[in-house]
Amino acid sequence: MTVPFLDLKAAYREAQDDLRAAYERVMDVGQYILGAEVEAFEREFAAYCGVKHCVAVGNGLDALSLALRGCGIGPGAEVIVPAFTFIATWLAVSAVGALPVAVDVDPDTGNLDPTRLEAALTPRTAAVMPVHLFGQPAEMDSIHTFARQHGLKMIEDAAQAHGARYKGRRVGGIGDAAGFSFYPGKNLGAFGDGGAVTTDDDTVAEKVRLLRNYGSRIKYQHTILGVNSRLDELQAAFLRVRLQQLDAWNQRRMHCAAEYRNALASLPELRLPHVPDGIEPVWHLFVIRHPRRDELQRHLSARGIGSLIHYPTPPHRSGAYRHGQWRGARPLVSERLAEQVLSLPIGPHLSAQELAQVCDALHQFSLNSRLAA
Repeated sequence: MTVPFLDLKAAYREAQDDLRAAYERVMDVGQYILGAEVEAFEREFAAYCGVKHCVAVGNGLDALSLALRGCGIGPGAEVIVPAFTFIATWLAVSAVGALPVAVDVDPDTGNLDPTRLEAALTPRTAAVMPVHLFGQPAEMDSIHTFARQHGLKMIEDAAQAHGARYKGRRVGGIGDAAGFSFYPGKNLGAFGDGGAVTTDDDTVAEKVRLLRNYGSRIKYQHTILGVNSRLDELQAAFLRVRLQQLDAWNQRRMHCAAEYRNALASLPELRLPHVPDGIEPVWHLFVIRHPRRDELQRHLSARGIGSLIHYPTPPHRSGAYRHGQWRGARPLVSERLAEQVLSLPIGPHLSAQELAQVCDALHQFSLNSRLAA
């Protein structure tokens, strides 16, 4: 039996009747841009996140860059970002003309290390952008205190953390603004690209609404330099269906993570994810660490088990930033993580049999290693 990394077909099949009804609803109305479905999804997702405003946009990268622009971040500014993250976090900062300032991450969680923030501060620092990596919230109290002490904006990169809670509060409503992605593989995934900005700030929300629609509130009247980044009606209708499933599907992910943690706890060399007190991750990814990661991945692949590396190349080592378009000390923790992390199959449709197959393969790898020693 093969074990897919994520089964998107099963996700469709479970909700296909409701998804087809959503499709028919949009087709019958015949409006495909900024209509009633987008407005309804914005209301529903804002309520879910516990914020006043949700502004739906074209994708997760746009959500982050427009959140920055909505908070007044632009050319000449510096934005503190984690050194270990998907490159979109950094690209959003570059897109608004600001400079990413890399801060290394906590070796236990992979999230931004608050103890390193002070050393990254300069007179140009305008914002800090913590990432809720792999669906686990960052240490927001310390980051929030640092931001307020220095008059900085705090923008959450919540692209992987739909529904996650930090000390009882859902992510997306902790900072000045947050950016979400609805890429199909996310916990709340569309059937194409999509994203959203959430905020409690009326001014930020209004600016992002202008920015996403050519800088226009009234057709053919353009008050600021905007872009075209609008979630379409069809994807909004699909997301409304998926939002109703989100908590239940997150619970399934949590169950899978608990099974993994119990079954793999005894394996030497393998390091399981660490969850601090007060944190409720939604397990967008279940990421282990192993000093022989590549060998382990080949072992899994030979047994029909899908796995991925999130992420093999930290942004500062990518071609996009190789020539100094960032600042910061060399992030040694992030570099080590990039050499060791491996994401195991997880999702709301991972069966008990499939999960057991993954665990058996990991135990076999460990046994083989001990016998060969």
